[in-house]
Parts: sequence; C-alpha cells; structure tokens
Amino acid sequence: MKTDVAYNQLVDMERRQEANRKAQINCRCAIALVTVAVVLLAATALYIVLTLRVSSSHPAPSSSLHPPRRESCSDPCKIVLVESIPEGLEFNSSTTHPTIFKAWLNLMGEARSSIDIASFYWSLTNKDTGTHEPTANQGETILNTLADLSGKLSVRIAVNTPQGSQPQGDLRLLNNSGADIRTVNMKELTSGVLHTKFWVVDKKHIYIGSANMDWRSLTQVKELGAVVYNCSCLAADLGKIFEAYWLLGDSESIPSPWPSSFATLYNKDTPLQLPLNSTPSSVYLSSSPPSFCAAGRTPDLQSILSVMEDAESFIYIAVMNYLPTMEFSHPKRYWADIDTQLRRVGYEKRVKVRLLISCWASTKPVMFSFLKSLASVYDPKSGLDIQVRLFVVPASPKQKEIPFARVNHNKYMVTDKIAYIGTSNWSGDYFVSTAGSALVVNQTASVSPEPTVQSQLRAVFERDWDSNYSTPVAQHFNHKHLC
Repeated sequence: MKTDVAYNQLVDMERRQEANRKAQINCRCAIALVTVAVVLLAATALYIVLTLRVSSSHPAPSSSLHPPRRESCSDPCKIVLVESIPEGLEFNSSTTHPTIFKAWLNLMGEARSSIDIASFYWSLTNKDTGTHEPTANQGETILNTLADLSGKLSVRIAVNTPQGSQPQGDLRLLNNSGADIRTVNMKELTSGVLHTKFWVVDKKHIYIGSANMDWRSLTQVKELGAVVYNCSCLAADLGKIFEAYWLLGDSESIPSPWPSSFATLYNKDTPLQLPLNSTPSSVYLSSSPPSFCAAGRTPDLQSILSVMEDAESFIYIAVMNYLPTMEFSHPKRYWADIDTQLRRVGYEKRVKVRLLISCWASTKPVMFSFLKSLASVYDPKSGLDIQVRLFVVPASPKQKEIPFARVNHNKYMVTDKIAYIGTSNWSGDYFVSTAGSALVVNQTASVSPEPTVQSQLRAVFERDWDSNYSTPVAQHFNHKHLC
C-alpha cells in the first residue's frame, strides 16, 4: 500500500507541474495574440488614413480595380415603344406607336456630343438591291443625317466584320465624313456574328430593338424596339456593352476576366431602380454570348429563362425564328434550353404560352416540325395551354422583288410581369456564340395611371395575334401554301 501511495503522490505532482506549464504557455500565446492584433489594428488604421489622403488628392480612374458603386438614379427617364410597320400592312386596331425612323431622327436631333451605334451591317440605301425602291428614302435620310453629324461630334460605330458581298458603301461614306468605325471579327472570336442593334446618344439616350441599319427595317420589315430618353444611368450601363465591342474591334482575343470598368451592378437579381415615365421600375440589360459578359452582367439566355420562370399567368413571345437547335452548327446539334423551359412552366405552373413566329421565303422548313411539337402541348382539360401561330407579311408582286424584306422581324417577350425587348432570334447560336443584347423592364409595383411598358407590349402582341396576318399551327399544317 505504501508503494501505491507514493506512486499516486508522484503522479499528482507531475500532473500539477504539467498543468502549470500549460497555463504558462497559454498565457504567453494569449499575450502574443493580443500583441499581433494590436499591431494589425494599428497597421489597418494607418493604411486607411494614407488611402484617404491619397484618394483625396488623386481620385481613382474609372478603370481602377475597385468594383462599381451602386448609385441611385433620379433621372426623369422616358421610355417609348417604337415600331416599323411595313408599307401596306394595316391593322384593325388602335394600337400604334411612333416609327423607328422618327425615333432615330429624334435621337440624332438630340445629340450634342456623341453617338455610339452597335450594328450587324449597314445598307441604308438600296444600291445593293438594284430595285430603285422609293421607300428607301427613309434609310437614305438617316444615313445622310448621320454623315452630316459625323463631322460635328463624336460618332463611333461597332459593326460585324463585313462578310463576302455585304455592302460597305455606307460605312465608307460615314468614315470619310468623320465617323470612327471598328469592325468586330466575331467569326474569329466566337464563330458567331455581332447581331446587336442599339444606339447610345450623349450617354443619356438609348435605342435598342430588332431593326438593323437597313432601309428595309424602316419601310419593308416589321420591327419593334424601345427608346429611352434622359436616362444617363441606364445609358451608362448600355455604354459598357458598347465599350466591350469597341475593345474587341481592336483585339484578337476576349478578355478573361474582363477589366472591372466593364462590370455592372445591375442584373436579374439586383436590377436598376429608376422611374420610367414617372413609374417605379426595375430595369437591367442582358448580353450574349456569356464570354462577353463582364462581372455582374446577366447572360441573355439566363435573362429569358428567368423571365419565363417569374411568369404566373402568361408568356407571349414574338420572334422571327424559333428553333431548339444550334441553327448554324456542323454537325447538327440539338439545343432545347428555351423549349424545355416553356414546356416546363406550361405544365408545372399552368402558364398560358403564346408564340408568334414569322413565316417567309427564308424560313427553314425544319422549324415547322418543332413548332408543331410545341403546339401539341395543348389540352384545356388538363390545363395545358401552349399555342403557336405564324405571322405572314403580305407582299405585292413588286414588293416580292425586294430581297430579304416583308417579314415580321420582332424579338420580344411579354409576361404578366415583365417586358423583354431583345435583338436575337431564338436558336442556340444566338445565345452561345453571337453578340446580342436585351432590355428587361419590370413595372409591377406601378400605381401610376400611365400605361406600363408591359401593358403596351402586350397590346402589340394581341393586336398581331388577333390580326388577319396570323395563322394557327396545326399538326397537318402545310407551310408551303402560306409562306
């Protein structure tokens, strides 16, 4: 027993000594940590003081590495839907909007310092068609007015690198008049094209929509777009997309990542809050392809899918082409992102879906098979309500001689919540490799007596859907007799 007692005492003593050692170590560690913390706090305070002193005497340039700051927008922004209604197309409807021709003239009339235009191609005179068509006079007026301004203020044009026999006379005239032009070699950059169509004027007015810089887009093709006046906050954001094209026009590669000066705070999750026509609005701009999207920018496809997801009652779509494929790829590729989303919301949420698709001489026959498939998702007893119609712009024998005309070229979507006005046709290539852009407007918080953009766009769709120019797609439908 004595041996056991002695051993236990020895163990107790060693335990007490070990505990004392640990306590001393912990104390030293605590002191060290406190010392480090004090040093770090002092260094941080010194850094902040020095930074404030430097920034007060040397403001950071716009291309700094700091992310853009969110700023409130109190500009008296005014938005106007604009259309081109082809010569001879008449509706039994009171729904009308200013012409795109007048909108472009107004924008040039407002210009005091700069005009930036992103475009697919230029053909504002009818020299390339050889038709001597008198309705080309509106395009010629736009071209001559812009040429006159090119010698007086900054005119910049970002255009897809002309391919093959595409006319270049307009660009030569503008360049000789003083415009600065950069061609973007999309074929080398992404294998696509620069399909965007928008204007930024004086960094405070914008146009975005389906109309190309083509005289036919003013008098012989059905187009839709939006003009926003006195809205520097939105114009600045669209200007970032233009600056991306401008940079790419002088580059052989796409930046990855994009410099922070191209970043945006405004997207589908954090839209820009601003008054449009005195109505509280949530607005953002999307862009394609994803490789052109700087930090914060919502890719155009994600924008479309998001608008569909948010719909609770209806989705109305008016586009020239609708194909669940990579339209220009070889070998052929199926691409069903949008098609699947439409079927899903139609089935799961019982949302009413309407598609108004164009039918003309250049329509690919395979499109009708896909449209019939989508139209077959219609069973009122089961709550399935997807319908498809084709829109045909009639043409006289003389008008039929005009190449690439007499078509509904619209590219928009409207739901019970949102108006989406874009520049792309709806097939995979336009969202994967082709440059496009879109304006997305939500005014559901409106209590203003003024009609919302959404209600105006819905009225345009319903006018066209109910007109004599639309025909339902049925399973045994033969497009050859229509288009």
